[in-house]
Amino acid sequence: MGLLDVLDARLGDGLENMLCSHHTRRLRRLGWGEVLDGDGAGSFTPRRPVQHGNKIEVLIDGASAFPAVAEAIENAQKYVHIANWHASPDFRLTREPGAPQLRELLSAAAERVPVRVLLWAGPPFPMFEPTRKRALAAQKAFWECGAVRCELDARERTLHCHHEKIVIVDDVAFVGGLDMTAVEGDRHDSPEHPPRDLGWHDHVAKLEGPVVAEVAAHFAARWLEIAGETLPAPVVPPEAGSSSVQLVRTIPEKTYSFAPHGDFSLLDSYLRALRSAESLIYVENQFLWSPEITEVLLEKLSNPPTPEFRMVLLLPQKPSNGADTTRGQLGRLIDADTDKRLVAATLVSHGDAPVYIHAKLAIVDDRWLTVGSANLNEHSLFNDTEVNVVTDDPEVARSTRLRLWTEHLGADVSGPAHQVVDEIWRPALERPARVTPLPGVSRRAGRLQGPLRGLLVDG
Repeated sequence: MGLLDVLDARLGDGLENMLCSHHTRRLRRLGWGEVLDGDGAGSFTPRRPVQHGNKIEVLIDGASAFPAVAEAIENAQKYVHIANWHASPDFRLTREPGAPQLRELLSAAAERVPVRVLLWAGPPFPMFEPTRKRALAAQKAFWECGAVRCELDARERTLHCHHEKIVIVDDVAFVGGLDMTAVEGDRHDSPEHPPRDLGWHDHVAKLEGPVVAEVAAHFAARWLEIAGETLPAPVVPPEAGSSSVQLVRTIPEKTYSFAPHGDFSLLDSYLRALRSAESLIYVENQFLWSPEITEVLLEKLSNPPTPEFRMVLLLPQKPSNGADTTRGQLGRLIDADTDKRLVAATLVSHGDAPVYIHAKLAIVDDRWLTVGSANLNEHSLFNDTEVNVVTDDPEVARSTRLRLWTEHLGADVSGPAHQVVDEIWRPALERPARVTPLPGVSRRAGRLQGPLRGLLVDG
């Protein structure tokens, strides 16, 4: 390691320590200090209720997720509520001939039931998508559908956004990472990942059972503050399965009166699960910036809890921003991986076209799973509004992992996870395959961008 690399490492460590200390002070002040102070572990955060008797199904990629959402809206009998980062009125949830645009689908539903759409208003300055001009145009188009109500939420923290993606239709809820728009990429990807300009790999959790009322209540709380309309208290649906599910959130302080001190249960949930990992951490995420998350991953690699422990990270080849930041954190993990327990990969489609990993999913020990809208960066864990769901159902966690690994590797992945990592994942990275190693690891100037970005934009 050269002198510049040594200096960079020292500066990077110092800046990351400053950022982590700032986050600790901030959360202590808000009454959330134990999230970062303690070593709490386990499947669920004590800060949010756990709902039992649910059915949770992880829908992989837009080609399977969007038709399920469309079908629910077409059959709505009570109401349709949508909260998205952005939704385009002309977006088509399916690509069948004659498929309706989103505004047409919602307009037809609005003839029977109330339809409410809550979108982020966009940044005050046209620095990134969706611009306020685009958001206002979408609102106007939805209002012109007749009975569809669309409101724009501009209560974001500076340089942050409302990032959650939820749909509630009657007794079914969808929580995930897919927005109903073509802005910045093609969300209609499928497990086959056919070549396209920029296909997005992502997930949506379809929920049935009592937890749906939790999702509905969250939407109602935001809707009241932005639209000024009090919605009826959600009716708790009957039990629909055997899964325990928890709704976790990021809500920055001073954003809404219903959470004046914020809600950082999503961060708490992640840290508890990762700390408790014994045999496997599997992450699919758009970003890996958060030093709080990285520190737990570093500890696991430096002091493996079991001989079988493995870690698989699936990240985009070229993130929409912060590429060097992710590479910098990845470089730290690779340096700590002296026992070769880590696999870091990305996806390509046929013809080696990149597949954009927009996912926000993690699985620990085949007993814990989370999916939702939160990236592993300071934006999602501290400053944007986000919603994830968590389950400790081992059948759901393991079956989801097997489906994903089968999709990515095209092989029998039913064996012990550590053997599959060593005998299938690693060889696949050494030959032309659907999975490929992440290119280049920034260890010098790029590593500094993450902590600097966090210190500049964090509150």
